[in-house]
Amino acid sequence: MRKTYYDQEGAVSYAHKWAYRHSPQYYNFDRLEDCTNFTSQVLYAASEVMNPKPTFGRYYHSLNNRAPACTGVEFLYKFLAKNLGIGRVLVDADFSQVEPGGLVYLSFDGIAFSHSPTIVSAGAAPSPSSTLVAAHTLDTDNGPLNTYQCVSITYVNTC
Repeated sequence: MRKTYYDQEGAVSYAHKWAYRHSPQYYNFDRLEDCTNFTSQVLYAASEVMNPKPTFGRYYHSLNNRAPACTGVEFLYKFLAKNLGIGRVLVDADFSQVEPGGLVYLSFDGIAFSHSPTIVSAGAAPSPSSTLVAAHTLDTDNGPLNTYQCVSITYVNTC
């Protein structure tokens, strides 16, 4: 695996800039849920690296030329968890370890991940109320994590 630089401040800056708007460089998946598309954009803004591996990589060139990991919650999680090639990998984090620029994977049914916001602030002592996120689908910026009514949460930091 080739590690790449990850600019946490750049991730947070991009998330704030585009939380309520859509970058013209990417297709707007609002009608189909846009959260992972947005999260993937944040990852790219922070590292400027895509993984061109067909099917199992993470790349976006156009609506019709993209990897499933750029728009599917479970696909992106699996890519980050198992990536041995170019691009980011994730490290499951304990809640006390969450960092701005990290990701949160939410499950509303306890079976599969359904939403993937980006952490924009963790607070001095991270807690669900002090951890703020930015996301698409239900667009938010600086939204407290505890406003999501989910069954399970997985916190990840990128390395």
